Amino acid sequence: PAAHMVLVADVHFGKGATFRRAGQPVPHGTTADNLERLDVVLAATGADHLVFLGDFLHARSGAADALWQQLLPWRQRHARVAMTLVRGNHDLHAGDPPAALAVALVNEPWLPCADAPVLACHHPQAVAGHTVLAGHLHPTLRLRGPARDALRAPCFGWGDGQLILPAFGAFTGTAPDTLPAHWTQFAVLPGRVVAVPGGGS
Repeated sequence: PAAHMVLVADVHFGKGATFRRAGQPVPHGTTADNLERLDVVLAATGADHLVFLGDFLHARSGAADALWQQLLPWRQRHARVAMTLVRGNHDLHAGDPPAALAVALVNEPWLPCADAPVLACHHPQAVAGHTVLAGHLHPTLRLRGPARDALRAPCFGWGDGQLILPAFGAFTGTAPDTLPAHWTQFAVLPGRVVAVPGGGS
């Protein structure tokens, strides 16, 4: 918070377009939804710096003119906000965003603040003497109800000096049971984040 920085992971811009190009019946609108939610995050936090923890783009085939026509005006509206991409595995294949987006590009592990032992990464990894913030896993939790029903919710995971962020993108897919059983897990529910008993620490 003191650095006025906010971090998100796995936005996967252009994933819907990539699937549509492959003939899959994926609806339009996921990019607009992602941008609207980023607007909310920036307004709520007042952040001066937005960090993408990898997988900004999903694939080269999704990086079409229609995507840039949405991203460029959005970037111009947030010209005061510095933006940095910690390259992830999808970025290495999709390529870097165009220079017009004014997104600084770094490789992992990246030290955002010289006076804090926190590393920004895409891939989870333990680094002695540092807390690692990462994404990549798209973690989710299964929450079971009394009527034998179940809900799957995105979650944060904390353990072994690592904080894993849920995927931010609206169309990213999720992966249950990707976090070690002894980690603490925090379900992302409407309007709140809740620690789930039984995760350990």
